[in-house]
Amino acid sequence: MPDLVMSDERATDAEAAVVDAVLAAAGQSPAVAHEDERMVRGGVHRKNERRHLLLPALHALQNEAGWISPGGLNHVCDVLQVPPAEAYGVATFYELFRVDDPGHRDDVVHVCVDAACQIVGAETKIEALEAEGNHVHRSPCLGQCERPVALFVQGRGRPDLVPADDEASSGEIPQRHQAGLRLLRRVGRVDPNSLESYIGAGGYSALAKAFASGPAGVVDEVTTAGLMGRGGAAFPTGSKWRAVAAEPGAEAGAQKHVVANADESEPGTFKDRIVMENDPFAIVEALTIAGFATGATKGWIYVRGEYPLATARLANAIALARRAGFLGTGIARSSIDFDIEIRRGAGAYICGEETALFNSLEGFRGEPRQKPPFPTTHGLFGQPTAVNNPETLLNVLDIVTDGGAAYATSGTEGSKGHKLFCLSGHVARPGLYEVEFGATLGDLLELAGGVRGELRAVLLGGAAGSFVGPESLDLPLTFERARDHGVSLGSGVIMAFNDSTDFSAVVTRIAEFFRNESCGQCVPCRVGAVRQHEVLVRTEARPGATDLVLLDDMDRAMKDASICGLGHTAATAVRSALAMGLTEGASA
Repeated sequence: MPDLVMSDERATDAEAAVVDAVLAAAGQSPAVAHEDERMVRGGVHRKNERRHLLLPALHALQNEAGWISPGGLNHVCDVLQVPPAEAYGVATFYELFRVDDPGHRDDVVHVCVDAACQIVGAETKIEALEAEGNHVHRSPCLGQCERPVALFVQGRGRPDLVPADDEASSGEIPQRHQAGLRLLRRVGRVDPNSLESYIGAGGYSALAKAFASGPAGVVDEVTTAGLMGRGGAAFPTGSKWRAVAAEPGAEAGAQKHVVANADESEPGTFKDRIVMENDPFAIVEALTIAGFATGATKGWIYVRGEYPLATARLANAIALARRAGFLGTGIARSSIDFDIEIRRGAGAYICGEETALFNSLEGFRGEPRQKPPFPTTHGLFGQPTAVNNPETLLNVLDIVTDGGAAYATSGTEGSKGHKLFCLSGHVARPGLYEVEFGATLGDLLELAGGVRGELRAVLLGGAAGSFVGPESLDLPLTFERARDHGVSLGSGVIMAFNDSTDFSAVVTRIAEFFRNESCGQCVPCRVGAVRQHEVLVRTEARPGATDLVLLDDMDRAMKDASICGLGHTAATAVRSALAMGLTEGASA
């Protein structure tokens, strides 16, 4: 009896070829050895080795045929030995995969409808595209908030694209070439496609310094620097690395991992995209240092699916680094083995949560795991794992090169170093800005050329953040002062809204975003996010006293009992907007 029972549909030759190419690229044979009773234990091990190729295989099918056909899915299930129901559950989990035949349509144009694009006419853009005969999909934030209305185009038989990807838009980084930059200093000065250009600008000197310091020395410097995570949680990086380093490694026959979490899907965030597009070798070098410091021999970069240019440039950087001996066996003429693999997400906000990312990468639905155990002991594939945001990793290069103590002289007592902020909305010059910790909200808005019109509110931290009013312009943007103010810096979103904003529409869309992005695994979030959105739709975001009590109850239930941060923060921006009375004065 076969292990898996599938329907009669069969893949086309083209579909089978692209899936088999995914396996071949990973060093796996497309031939399937079906297990009998004597092979069960070995068969399970082989399945685990192949299962993590499910997401790349689904991407290959989507790209080849414009959808994931039943026959194509059957072929994937056969060669990877994944139950069809599970594979279908994965395919339907993501925004970028389709399981319905699109017919003759080749392209799908994803148009962002979240706040930064919503307030500048996303619906008008959609109407114009549809009038031209385009197949349009209303999409959550596409990470292009500095150039609204954002578009992402999925085609059939060709790479996905973002319009203007090939343009070196100076508007993306208004501070380009400015003196005093640390994290963005190479942008515009280094060719992102050239390893020689990166080395000429000092690239890979930090790795050499790391080798000289030794793994423990690197961890000590990162700890001394006081580096906090830049992905939103602000966890001490040194503590995370030290915990992973303490676990058994290759010398004990074990495996450890380091992961760059580049699945930035928070509405209003685009910093990681710009860094990966313009300084990809820095991410590769920094992740290599993280692997050396923790004793990991394998690195992964999980990039959001809507970032084709960033993915291509990282893939090129990895290939060139491997060819030059900076990745692979005995890297940089040392005794250290370390390599990096890219995984492309497929459009799921929840996969920014580290354990959901692990499940996604392993070939399962991107649902968060219960903690404990924590990733430092039971992470990717159940093995010790350090997960860091790309911006966090960028800081490591300066820390290793200059020393942790020197790094800690910048910033404030509780927030060391420099920070990247994403300015969007009603500002004159939207874009990515770098400042030393301690700059105020008003300073950032001034850097972006000020607010167009009269400032009404600023959304800090994205959809999971909070609205603040003009009275907060003097707020220093540090972890400690934001916490004292009852807000969060999150991933660095600063989205300004003037007095022309229809806040009822904006707040309702934020609630709809969380309703759609909840993975549905836990009841508080699955029900609470839906009910919150329903209340706002029914009341046009002007709830009365009874509905406010209901919203408060749902918020407390989600905060108390949700498995992950999505449920904990699903009502934060909504409640702050209602408390400020923003929707009461909404524009018609």
